[in-house]
Amino acid sequence: MNMQNLHWTIPPILEGHHVKLEPLQPGHGEELLAAAADGELWNLWYTSVPSSETVRGYLARAMAEREAGIAMPFLVRDASGEPVGSTRYFRMDPVIPSLEIGYTWYSARVQRSALNTEAKRLLLGHAFDAMGCSVVELRTHVMNHRSRAAIERLGAHFDGILRRQMRMPDGHLRDTAVYSILDTEWPVVRRGLDFKLEHGGRA
Repeated sequence: MNMQNLHWTIPPILEGHHVKLEPLQPGHGEELLAAAADGELWNLWYTSVPSSETVRGYLARAMAEREAGIAMPFLVRDASGEPVGSTRYFRMDPVIPSLEIGYTWYSARVQRSALNTEAKRLLLGHAFDAMGCSVVELRTHVMNHRSRAAIERLGAHFDGILRRQMRMPDGHLRDTAVYSILDTEWPVVRRGLDFKLEHGGRA
């Protein structure tokens, strides 16, 4: 197995000045709940953040998808080591090769901060530079305006809206805004993210 194939099977630890992303583990439930408590994020209707009632299922699904080779979920920590959220690679397809970055949520105190910018820089860098992706997708609820604005600030291309694409935990059908970054676009996106991190880091 070559190194590129190993990158598709072994979840990395990604660490910068502001953030550390480590492979999510079954024992991380309490840390996820502590991160989500800052802002009571489980109450947001347009995203899926684990609560005390759903965290066990959230972790079980993440572990099952990792075992199946279609996802790499991460626990996100700040520079002091405190848990502040989660994100993951999923819809992983080494044949194209492509993946999506999603299931991303952060404690209220670190939203729109250098931590978020650096996390995206690390995730995109590993996807393109280590895994050799030709395209990385980012999707969000069409009504999640903060998330859409953050994705657009990355320099991602807006591909369109998939109508009634996903059923959300509260039962409503989500219209999904789809964005992508190509490997040919990555050098410019990378330069933009590095510039942001050099000048305060907010994305």
